[in-house]
Amino acid sequence: METKNNIKHLAIIMDGNGRWAKAKGLPRSKGHEAGAKTIESITRFCVDHTDIKTLTLYAFSTENWKRPKSEVDFLMKLLERYLKKELRTYHEHKIRFHAIGDISKFSAKLQKLIQEIKDQTKEYDGLTQVLALNYGARDEIIRAVQKLNATTSEINEANIAQALDTPYGELDLLIRTGGERRLSNFLLWQLSYSELHFSDTPWPDFDVDELQNIIDDFKNRKRNFGGL
Repeated sequence: METKNNIKHLAIIMDGNGRWAKAKGLPRSKGHEAGAKTIESITRFCVDHTDIKTLTLYAFSTENWKRPKSEVDFLMKLLERYLKKELRTYHEHKIRFHAIGDISKFSAKLQKLIQEIKDQTKEYDGLTQVLALNYGARDEIIRAVQKLNATTSEINEANIAQALDTPYGELDLLIRTGGERRLSNFLLWQLSYSELHFSDTPWPDFDVDELQNIIDDFKNRKRNFGGL
């Protein structure tokens, strides 16, 4: 009998919030608020699926600063509200919170909050939820190489992988919602042999039933990792 695949590391590009809001005649901020609620439900789903050890979510990219200042300011406030609200969930379900990306660009208040939640949850051994914040894969790789140069470590695949922001093993499955078919500078190193799934569903409408169907499909895929 053929062994089915298990997902240990799942990553999601949460796309379509703005288009979802526009289609409903709502301001983009309402799409982002609805998207935050989807993060909560998907995280709880992953908590109950013990095969999934790490959930990495693309929350704010290095390119998102190009958006109107009013939208960026709203996203920063929404992130702060989300983290404060979800802290109880992290404690209740023993979720370890982690952030990747260059958060030095955020306000001192938000940086402090992120670090405090990381510290409070660092010993938890349930699901690890990773938010990619001011994250870009090219920036991540550059910073990894700079770390190695600073320590005179040899530049090789293993050392670069260890110096990246995400030392959580190989990425098994990447999902992008919202209908677009591109990677948008997300986890480019980690995606080398990942399976990809592109959903037409905008992130606010993405639900646990669709995620379960995607996981069922993933389990039956043949993964060769360059072999036969």
